[in-house]
Amino acid sequence: MKHVIKICFLLIMLFQHVAYADSLLKVAVAGLNHDHVYLLLNLYKEKKVDIVGIAEGNDMLSSKIQAQYNLPKSVFYPDLGSLLKKVKPDVVLAYNPTDEHIKVAEICLPRKIPVMVEKPMATTLADAKRIASLSQQHKTAFLVNYETTWYKSNQQLKRLVDQNIVGSITRMIVKDGHEGPKEIGCSSYFLDWLTDPQKNGGGALMDFGCYGANLMTWIKNGERPISVTAFTQRLKPDVYPKVEDDATIILNYRDGSTGIIQASWAWPYSVKDLQVFGTKAQLYAKNDKKLLKYVQHNEEPTVIATDQPYFENHILYLEHVLKQKQLSEADLSSISNNVTVVEILEAAKQSAKEGKSILLN
Repeated sequence: MKHVIKICFLLIMLFQHVAYADSLLKVAVAGLNHDHVYLLLNLYKEKKVDIVGIAEGNDMLSSKIQAQYNLPKSVFYPDLGSLLKKVKPDVVLAYNPTDEHIKVAEICLPRKIPVMVEKPMATTLADAKRIASLSQQHKTAFLVNYETTWYKSNQQLKRLVDQNIVGSITRMIVKDGHEGPKEIGCSSYFLDWLTDPQKNGGGALMDFGCYGANLMTWIKNGERPISVTAFTQRLKPDVYPKVEDDATIILNYRDGSTGIIQASWAWPYSVKDLQVFGTKAQLYAKNDKKLLKYVQHNEEPTVIATDQPYFENHILYLEHVLKQKQLSEADLSSISNNVTVVEILEAAKQSAKEGKSILLN
């Protein structure tokens, strides 16, 4: 079985290299005011993706991006509806406020145009369920992109968990965040909605809490927690007066295991790590490449190789999913995972507001 898995991943990697030599993925962009769009624009600059249309209502922002990346003026449109009347992309990538993801779904999915949005999927569970219903109704993919999906350390950690290397899971801990979006220099366009409780659905709880919920749901093979408990703080109220900048979320599962998510805009440094504790061992994905295994607390950890093949970024993943028409509901980007993520985040906000644990039905 291990040999079959290894061969499958090698075939995936071979496909990735062939895909570059083949026709480039044709993407349309919905919005430019999420700073993660620069990852896509740099791939465009490297001729690894074809941008066939950009929908952005802010002329100043459009002009800035056009000049910076030498994009033809003809690819810019004032809104997504106007763009899709003229252009038929392979997929729409959304880089807009989280509360607008539902609008992108309502425009694209009935046209059978796949969508990938930046995390999280939606600001409310109602919107997430509506998106899932549209995707199912129109048999069209709606995916969610997380930076941590492409971490080789996380992918290898999951393989080892599935091989029972840690034994039965007892606890998961995820730390995510940085010094703060303003402190690290996020653009004013991004900050305007990222710190808005309506457009982002909250502050650090939404921005970074979603990573932990996404990873834990994946590690638990889609299982929903039975309860969610959360505490939020405003450590820097003068900087972020409208939203929380620090959150702790505790997930309890039926088997007695727990998940602890620490999401903050007040870390002294940038952090995205994942720890899984079991009855046999602990696995610690310290960053995107480094994975450690601990068996005894007073012994040096074993460094686990993380050079196993996986997609380097969301564009390679999309090429595979769309061209091969293969999508696993267990994927980190999948609808089933991400509806659960939004359910967890909504319960966390309710818990923090009411000061009590929230039981999930």
